Amino acid sequence: MKGTRGPARLNAKPETLPLFPLAGALLLPGGQMPLNIFEPRYLAMVDAALAGDRLIGMIQPRDEANPEKPVLYDAGCAGRITSFAETGDGRYLINLTGTRRFRLAEEIAGDTPYRVARPDWSAFGADGEPDMTVDAVDRDDLLHALQDYLDTEQLEIEWDKAAAAPIEALVVSLAMGCPFQPNEKQALLEAKTLADQARCLTALMELAGGVEDDDAPLQ
Repeated sequence: MKGTRGPARLNAKPETLPLFPLAGALLLPGGQMPLNIFEPRYLAMVDAALAGDRLIGMIQPRDEANPEKPVLYDAGCAGRITSFAETGDGRYLINLTGTRRFRLAEEIAGDTPYRVARPDWSAFGADGEPDMTVDAVDRDDLLHALQDYLDTEQLEIEWDKAAAAPIEALVVSLAMGCPFQPNEKQALLEAKTLADQARCLTALMELAGGVEDDDAPLQ
């Protein structure tokens, strides 16, 4: 059975998207990202999203020389707010479910305290459709690289669950969860297919474990 990028109801493609720049935060279609929201501008962003299509665009800063308005990478991933709770001190605890990736067509000037963009959804047009590369992923190579990576980084996971997980869920969870550098996270985000992501992920873990790979696809 071929994998999919998520239920059809999560595949909305709005003309505009609020942006949440966050370094080192990778959201992929089908992935789950919990967020603790406390800055007033992003509290306002969540309020607006909840009143509309519940979508937020996660994107990484490329250069944080201007922390108030950093230069952004040109690709990110939309996430739908699938759970929400408000704390006693005014914070929001939300969970985003990754839907579709996008490229920044342009930012839109407006009066909101948060940034808004016009996304180009066509750049990752296969998101939301069956991924025909699922069967091309080499699970054994991925797990071998993962074991070496965990040993090198002195990390632990529930190995039995990881080894038994569907390959698409495994690739997404490892790509999102491993503590790679922001440019490495971006390379994973922009890998077109699941097989591409798996190859990039394997290369990154092998590099961390001391295995040289001159073809590692970093941005």
